[in-house]
Amino acid sequence: QVQLVESGGGSVQAGGSLRLSCRASGLTFDDSTMAWFRQPPGKEREGVASIDSMDRLTYAHSVKGRFTISKDNAKNTLYLQMNSLKPEDTAEYHCAATDYPYGDVFSSNFEYRGQGTQVTVSS
Repeated sequence: QVQLVESGGGSVQAGGSLRLSCRASGLTFDDSTMAWFRQPPGKEREGVASIDSMDRLTYAHSVKGRFTISKDNAKNTLYLQMNSLKPEDTAEYHCAATDYPYGDVFSSNFEYRGQGTQVTVSS
């Protein structure tokens, strides 16, 4: 059974930073594509970033240069470092995974998703 458990959300002022973590179990982490999605209040879910099994990275245009996705295979943990946060980054952030090793956040179907962690950025 695949489990994805996020942590690290919270409230921060604009310009601040947060680091999200996602601990994965029940899947072959090294061979998976991992991603972060977010759902702002009252809006559709959107892709934020992904990292595949070859460590190839994909970012949404809105976060490029501010967010960094990374993973630690030894700890089965995915991270999202978020800097220069803006009020429009306010959302519930979800970790997701797919067994397909060469996916990306915009074109792949992610079979597994965590419960989410809330990020609130105030102006």
